[in-house]
Amino acid sequence: MLMTSYNDKIMEKDNNNIATKGGLFDVYPLFDINITKGQGCAVWDDKGQEYLDLYGGHAVISIGHCHPHYVECVTRQLQQLGFYSNSVINTLQQQLANRLEKASGYDDYQLFLINSGAEANENALKLASFHTGRTRVLSAQKAFHGRTSLAVEVTANPKIIAPINANGHTTYLPLNDLKAWEDELKKGDVCACIIECIQGVGGIQMVTKEFAQGLAAACKENGAVLICDEIQCGYGRSGRFFAHQWLDIRPDLITMAKGIANGFPMGAVLISPDFKPEYGQLGTTFGGNHLACAAALAVLDVMEQEQLVENARKTGDYLIQRLREMQQTNPHITDVRGRGLMIGIELDIPHKEPRGLLLHEEHVFTGCAGTNILRLLPPLCFTQQMADIFLEKLQRILTHI
Repeated sequence: MLMTSYNDKIMEKDNNNIATKGGLFDVYPLFDINITKGQGCAVWDDKGQEYLDLYGGHAVISIGHCHPHYVECVTRQLQQLGFYSNSVINTLQQQLANRLEKASGYDDYQLFLINSGAEANENALKLASFHTGRTRVLSAQKAFHGRTSLAVEVTANPKIIAPINANGHTTYLPLNDLKAWEDELKKGDVCACIIECIQGVGGIQMVTKEFAQGLAAACKENGAVLICDEIQCGYGRSGRFFAHQWLDIRPDLITMAKGIANGFPMGAVLISPDFKPEYGQLGTTFGGNHLACAAALAVLDVMEQEQLVENARKTGDYLIQRLREMQQTNPHITDVRGRGLMIGIELDIPHKEPRGLLLHEEHVFTGCAGTNILRLLPPLCFTQQMADIFLEKLQRILTHI
């Protein structure tokens, strides 16, 4: 069985033969695998089978599963204080802000902490609207920015935009078509432009430097806010701290999540000094809590000590080069694109079969995008030796399809 539902499996494992009518709301098709343990770039199921993880749980695992320093820091914090509200000083938040300034190069930006990528984009869009007094947003076709109210409205996927979210605030435009974006900005009513500098769910589509720099200039000229969504492509994954830093632009707002805390729920917005905070505009119950901050600080420790951003660049360059060499001899591979450890392998066949075979026969986790793209988002500690193992397994699968 390749895919199943959660409640189907609960029914099958119900030793008491009691009908299960409740349980989880069944929204995910699941691989019939129960992952119970992880270490580095490997995970194990409940039968003891080891898998090479080239997906990192949707790009969330940045420093590797169960890194000892991460486990120690989170455990120590839990033993001291797990949570208190944002009504009191939390020095861990300031420590994280200072460390992020140094790591990212944005030493004059301020940090707002929340719980997820969707929340980060929600709050960035709200800040942009407060700042400009406008309501219209420009977003890219094939973009994905989240599933909550504003975030889903700027996501170009009608399947996940409920009628209550379809408020007409967003204009979707082709990625890298600078003239189309400039023409809309000239109308003078645009609140913000939001882009992923490497689209993830959209199939590892790359923003060009010409487009990015032209868009940044047009936003400034027309009084619109530029938001870079770095939730999947950021935090070292591209081989620089942020993917937009390859394009030599400086956005007004930068959103983060996923790899920021290596699996502990956390999101954040970096906010340029042009924005002035006002009490009551933004807020959060759980955002920036003590455990989340301890996890995020541990992530930065490991990223710095083990030079994981540099490793993402070097290993990613190696893997992309080897995949492009494979493309020359394997007709199933039609394109390879990406930066660092964010890579798309476009196939001439649907991704479902090779992805399933990689998982069930070769014991490798990969992601997907669209109908025919394998998406690779391994932990940033992924090595060239691991890349060679994956390439051998991929070649074996694609040769026999």
